[in-house]
Amino acid sequence: MSEVKAQYEAYPYPERDPKDEKKRLISGSPSHVLEIDHFLFGGQRDWSKPLRALVAGGGTGDGLVQLAQMMKSAGRALDLTYVDLSTASRKVAEARARMRGLEGIRFVTGSLLDAADLGQFDYIDCCGVLHHLPDPQAGFEALLAALAPGGGMGFMVYAPYGRSGVYPLQEAFGALYEGMTPEARLKAAKKLVADLPEGHPFRANINLGDHKDSDAGFYDLLLHSQDRAFDVTALAEVMGAAGWQLSGFTMPALYDLSRITPVPDHLSTPEQMALAEKLRGTIKTHVGYAIRATEARAPASGKNRALVPHLKGVGAGDLARAVAQGQKPRLGFAGLDISLSLPKGAAPLIALIDGRRSLAEIAAQTGTDPIGMGALWGRIERDLGDFGMLLYSNILRKA
Repeated sequence: MSEVKAQYEAYPYPERDPKDEKKRLISGSPSHVLEIDHFLFGGQRDWSKPLRALVAGGGTGDGLVQLAQMMKSAGRALDLTYVDLSTASRKVAEARARMRGLEGIRFVTGSLLDAADLGQFDYIDCCGVLHHLPDPQAGFEALLAALAPGGGMGFMVYAPYGRSGVYPLQEAFGALYEGMTPEARLKAAKKLVADLPEGHPFRANINLGDHKDSDAGFYDLLLHSQDRAFDVTALAEVMGAAGWQLSGFTMPALYDLSRITPVPDHLSTPEQMALAEKLRGTIKTHVGYAIRATEARAPASGKNRALVPHLKGVGAGDLARAVAQGQKPRLGFAGLDISLSLPKGAAPLIALIDGRRSLAEIAAQTGTDPIGMGALWGRIERDLGDFGMLLYSNILRKA
């Protein structure tokens, strides 16, 4: 048994109790249905057709359960396959699905490197896995081979700067505890981490908390035997070499250099994103969506007035009232503390965002002329869309 498999048999990750499905749905990125439509299908997917989806390296089932539950709640058909090398993780994922009454899921114990043997998929979820492969490019290539024409992938890989202090500890523990059981490694490493000096880079890194949440979180963060982080440049290179192209990060504002400092003319967009990552210094994961490079297409945009906007993580009514009153709501996430600065004229438009009205219908209902709509919606899209709170999808509109 490989060290990686042994780890996840001993400590399925993330640690989850299936009984908790009775009281909450863990949601996030990737594999939120609105993001899938927004980044991969231009906000205009034909949801009358079943979504063929693969959760590659599904672990204890966060992505699996979220996608299956959201599709069920929206009344849309889903053909879902889960694959993971850990039987212990699979049992947790299966139990969580049963607890929610999510049926028709195909569970497979195996490697994502054999993804193409499982079929062709419109959507592939691969969250927190590719950076644990001995050859990440081979993983990207294997997933591309399983991608149906016109489809795409949601991914998460580790980023280096927000994980400062992690890798020296991983290397030290790997050398110290070679040959020990996972349980013995965990016990020994916990003792050493508790005694780290105050100025140690790991202790000083306030972005990290997995090691405090559970034994599985501690092991995955500090005792993993195979772990590499990608900065923006390295990620673009490995994806490009494998035939993928980035559709977009779920929170584009994090990679927007102009939000940090004036941008010199000589910098390309990829160079700007790489510098933004360095200047932020807090990004610990890259979360985004990718498409086949030969099928390059842009994410959804409000320039298409037929699209249906949704708000994610914020209520339309509350936000509209705050904007109408001239308030600047503050939001904190991903190491950022931002304040929205939307004109009062945007409030009536925001109030009508319900996931069913199109932009054209919102403009007509508010009596907003095309020029005014363009100006106001551009502000809304920049303030909300760039922080992952505004997405386009017609999933709730029935023919």
